[in-house]
Amino acid sequence: MAFTVLPVLGVPLGFVSPPLCGHHQDPVYNLLTSPVRGSFPSWGCASVGERSAHSTTGEQEWNRGTMTWKSLLQPNGLVLLFPSVRLGCLGRLLEHACAEAPGDLLPEYGVCENLRKLEITGVSCRDVYAKLLHRYRHILGLWQPDIGPYGGLLNVVVDGLFIIGWMYLPPHDPHVDDPMRFKPLFRIHLMERKSATVECMYGHKGPHNGHIQIVKKDEFSTKCNQTDHHRMSGGRQEEFRTWLREEWGRTLEDIFHEHMQELILMKFIYTSQYDNCLTYRRIYLPPSRPDDLIKPGLFKGTYGSHGLEIVMLSFHGRCARGTKITGDPNIPAGQQTVEIDLRHRIQLPDVENLRNFNELSRVVLEVREQLRQEQQQASEGPTLPQEPPSGRGPSGAPAEEGGEPRVGAAAEQPAHSGQGQPFVLPVGVSCRNEDYPRTCRMCFYGTGLIAGHGFTSPERTPGVFILFDEDRFGFVWLELKSFSLYSRVQAAFRNADAPSPQAFEEMLKNIQSLTS
Repeated sequence: MAFTVLPVLGVPLGFVSPPLCGHHQDPVYNLLTSPVRGSFPSWGCASVGERSAHSTTGEQEWNRGTMTWKSLLQPNGLVLLFPSVRLGCLGRLLEHACAEAPGDLLPEYGVCENLRKLEITGVSCRDVYAKLLHRYRHILGLWQPDIGPYGGLLNVVVDGLFIIGWMYLPPHDPHVDDPMRFKPLFRIHLMERKSATVECMYGHKGPHNGHIQIVKKDEFSTKCNQTDHHRMSGGRQEEFRTWLREEWGRTLEDIFHEHMQELILMKFIYTSQYDNCLTYRRIYLPPSRPDDLIKPGLFKGTYGSHGLEIVMLSFHGRCARGTKITGDPNIPAGQQTVEIDLRHRIQLPDVENLRNFNELSRVVLEVREQLRQEQQQASEGPTLPQEPPSGRGPSGAPAEEGGEPRVGAAAEQPAHSGQGQPFVLPVGVSCRNEDYPRTCRMCFYGTGLIAGHGFTSPERTPGVFILFDEDRFGFVWLELKSFSLYSRVQAAFRNADAPSPQAFEEMLKNIQSLTS
């Protein structure tokens, strides 16, 4: 998997381990699922009096040979398996396990150095667990920084003897299919036995003193104690030009659109004032269900003069939603940028007629009127269902019993049989990337959120959701005469799954309320 790492002068960047493969023929998978060998050590529990039926579950699994390395070596694994064991003994348990671990196991499980060699630096496995992994276990995973309307995507991972916070950035506009870029914002490491050291990685002068405060389980904040390391000798002008090359991959002279120049300068002024002193709130990846149209997840999308932004696609019964993880002054991060009605599939005109914007607009507005009538009938009370003519659902979609159009796996059937539909953008619809797919699987009615600067007068306007394939979709904004192309973020994130569907829904409400 290809990634582009932003260079930080004087900073040796750690290698992010590749995602673990779940295939049974993968040697790493086989190691992780192999049992921990040997008898449970006699000092495993702090005292006999602390043993209980619940606390000995881990010991019983260990002795039965049913405990796997994967469950034992995850950062919080020992706490869950041995809840009544004192922290110092948990470190000794890990140390004991590492002494018997297969030699190639730990480097592949997100720990890039063999922990058995730690004694050379004066750091034991016990220290690593108690002072690094256990202490900072609550900040692992995905986070969204509170940077006004702009948001962001932070991934905190264990990398060797470091915990590193990587800020993920979209590729340069308008190359939506390019891989994500990422740069380190902070790191925590344990190079001596005393305590873990927090360092700020912002700027171009190397790591310097920082601080992390865990406010609560799903929120933490970072602070840089040496912000002078963020300054450049050429002053703000040099800082801006450097930021512009990293953020947009170009110089200000290359950007001829005056409004785009204003938006870029505004973002630099707003974001740079934080100096990496930020508050982060946890976000989860959307849960996946077998009948989802495609796999939900994170996507990069084109947003006109605002450039590329990160959107989270999730499915909620008969609708799908795109929530902004990064945003802009018009539609801030956390807001629902698009909503797709999976009950109303749209049959596009043939290619020649599709080139006519008025023809596409007519089809979409007919569906909107149909929706208005359905909502009006629902408010007036239940009525007898009318069978759609010729066994077709609304907008020409194949209908199920009861007249409902097929969604999810059923609606996807034509794509599996290779029946793609030609697609071309109507004349007059603006597009940042002309390299969009020329065939699509299916289309649905949807609405897109538009607003004035400062998120003023927001309103949902009609549009068309176009599914191209498993990793790309598009949205035609009728009122703006604009097209957004979205491409899946091809990255594996650990510690990012929601504990329940309810927790994911609550997370969406929370990030939306921050900018409403």
